[in-house]
Formats: sequence, structure tokens, C-alpha cells
Amino acid sequence: MKVLFIGGTGVISSACSRLALERGIELYLLNRGQSVRPTPAAAKVLRGDIRDPASARKALGNLTFDAVVDWIVFTPDQIETDLDLFRGRTGQYVFISSASAYQTPPAALPVTESTILDNPFWQYSRNKIACEERLVRAYREEKYPITIVRPSHTYDCTLVPMDGGWTVVDRMRRGQPVIVHGDGTSLWTLTHHSDFARGLVGLLGHARAIGEAVHITSDEWLSWNQIFTIVARAAGAEARLVHVPSDVIAAYDSNWGAGLRGDKSHSMIFDNTKIKRLVTDFVCRIPFSRGAEEIMAWYDADPVRRKINEDFNRLCDRILAACESCRPK
Repeated sequence: MKVLFIGGTGVISSACSRLALERGIELYLLNRGQSVRPTPAAAKVLRGDIRDPASARKALGNLTFDAVVDWIVFTPDQIETDLDLFRGRTGQYVFISSASAYQTPPAALPVTESTILDNPFWQYSRNKIACEERLVRAYREEKYPITIVRPSHTYDCTLVPMDGGWTVVDRMRRGQPVIVHGDGTSLWTLTHHSDFARGLVGLLGHARAIGEAVHITSDEWLSWNQIFTIVARAAGAEARLVHVPSDVIAAYDSNWGAGLRGDKSHSMIFDNTKIKRLVTDFVCRIPFSRGAEEIMAWYDADPVRRKINEDFNRLCDRILAACESCRPK
């Protein structure tokens, strides 16, 4: 197969690029060459800006593809650009949506692909929903060969999977309390990017995936208390957890609050029957306990990577000082 990734060097897409090449796919990457992650040597790089249609058309020339995956499309106007750019140029257009587009909070668990899309709390998710709706219309009206993929919280060794990132780990190592939203018992799904890659690459060129939406996530469910504790253990530290209501956090920081109320504060677990039916070798092999060890090893290998966000530190201290009822455990 000949496949184009728009992006291809991000947290999720980097693992997909590696696996696609390992499986013999002729892989092209359209990007601006500004990622901190290296471009796989075997990939064919097209230098262009997908946000500039003229630049993208010049980079693509007369190339056609069996599949195109756009990793960096977030709004309906960007979808419209892609529809125009790849009409008649690809046998499959894969849109990377988000599992945060599902009904929030969910009326029933586990979430399946038939769960309604409705997130009143987070604009990011509503934009993804609007993108999906436009693509479904394109499929119905002109049989545009779409596949919609919804990742949940997918990470690699560079990504500490909580708000504040490495600063949270630094607080743990210095014995400071860290904030956990709610009571920390809501269930969450973390997926290693190499596990996600097996599902995504298996969908490329798959005739039965055309016109379908599918999520790709781990089957491991963890509470946020467990996630923080696992990270602390991997860091060789103690997790001094302080539970703070999401609404209180939102009152101090609207962006942090939007991500919590629109996503992380609600239990989200997924039924992966559909991806396993479509991609029969899909299985998640890396538990978060091992993923957390990979994260610590990556950060500890180079002190330059361990950047502290002092604004986040001060925000946490203000919230903790104001929460008289919150006590470290």
C-alpha cells in the first residue's frame, strides 16, 4: 500500500509510522519538519503546510494514495480543506477524532461506537463532533471513502498523563501534595501508542472500515488514584493525594477545568469489540505500570527534559491553600 500521514511524528502517529514501515507500507509524511521526534528514515517526506492548501497541493503534486490519515485536523473548516484536497486522490480518508466526543457524562458504560456524540463542556470535542458530521454527510452524498478513528487518552514515553505533566512528578519527588480531581475514583483508560498503532495500521486499506467509526483503546481500566500512585511508584516517590472538586479547579483555571468537566472527571471505559473484529491481531500488551516506567526512564535520561512549570506550581499551591477541607492522604 501507498499511504500518506499528515503529521506522522506526534505522540500517537510516531508509533503508527514505525509500524506501517515495518509492515512494508510505502509511507509518505506531509509536514513542516518541526517535530521534536525524528522522522523515520524509510519514510518519504513531503515538505508542505496542510493549513496552506497551495503549499499542500505543491508538495503532493500528482501523487495518489491507498489511504490518507490526517492526524492534525481539529475543526470543520480544516475538514473542508481535506475533502477538497483528497477528493479522487485516495481510496480511504482516515479522520483522527476523539473519544471525548462521546456523550459526557456517559449514560451507560462501557462506551460503544453507537454511544451518542454529545459533549456540552468542551469546545475541542464539539469541534471533533462537527468534523465527524461533515464527513458522514460526504460519505452519504458522494460516497467519500471515510473512516473515523476515536483515540482516548493515548501516551508515549514523553507524556506524563495528567495536567501539569512533569511538574506533577517533580512535586511528588519533593514530597509536595498533588491535586487529584473529584475523589479520584472515576475510571480512566490509558493506551500506549504502540498498542494503538496495531489497531490503526490494521485499518489502513481495509474495505470493511470504509464508512465506519471505531475507537481504539486499551482494555485496562484504572482509577485516577491508581494512575497517580503508579506514576509515583515509578518515580520512586510517595503520592500525597489531595482531592479537589473539578468545579473548584475550573474556578481557578478554566482550561484545566474544561478538560476535566469535558473529559477526565467522568468514568470512561470502552468496549473494543468492533476494532477487534475488524483487526483480528489487535491486542493491547503494555499495562500502564510498564508505560509509567518508560516515562520515568525517558525523563531521567536527560535533565533538559525535566522542565518545571512554575505557573502550574503556583496554581496548585493557591488551590490547596484555599481548600481547607482538602487534606493529603
